[in-house]
Amino acid sequence: MSKLYLMRHGETYFNLWHKIQGWCDSPLTESGIKQAQAARQYFLDKNIHFDAAYCSTSERASDTLEIVTNHTLSYHRLKGLKECYFGSFEGQDERLNPKPPYGDFFVQYAGESQNQVQTRMLQALTKIMITARENDNVLVVSHAGACFNFLTAIQTDPQELLTHRLGNCAIIDLTYSNQHFSLNQIINPN
Repeated sequence: MSKLYLMRHGETYFNLWHKIQGWCDSPLTESGIKQAQAARQYFLDKNIHFDAAYCSTSERASDTLEIVTNHTLSYHRLKGLKECYFGSFEGQDERLNPKPPYGDFFVQYAGESQNQVQTRMLQALTKIMITARENDNVLVVSHAGACFNFLTAIQTDPQELLTHRLGNCAIIDLTYSNQHFSLNQIINPN
């Protein structure tokens, strides 16, 4: 058995300005930096140390990971951990977003379907955890939509998920054993 701590990145300017972020990127705000510092403090308070760390290729994810680990742990950036690609909706106002679940909505705008994101995230996280040793703690920093889709892919009850907001720097505590992910809890350290 090993542990996966899957996190959402800290607040960015696009979050603040209510822009659809997806594969486009914007830097962490001062609040986003403080959220990552609060997540780091949570892990320190719980005496949780990481044996491996990964993040999406987005700068907001790598910046968050570096703050959480206090720049003391090498890590890998993986495309499979990226946020949903929203096609021509990238960088647009969030008011244009339909209500989830998105299904195939963004495909008609050259984006990804929910199924594509679920498959991509499940494959990336399974590959990561297969390489983890027994009792390893693995940190992964990704994105709200990508995390939600992963949790749906491992058959977590969507209604249960909707009761827990995946705020910036939310931590999803999971166990990986016998090629199976189990959700333990969702922590919002901010």
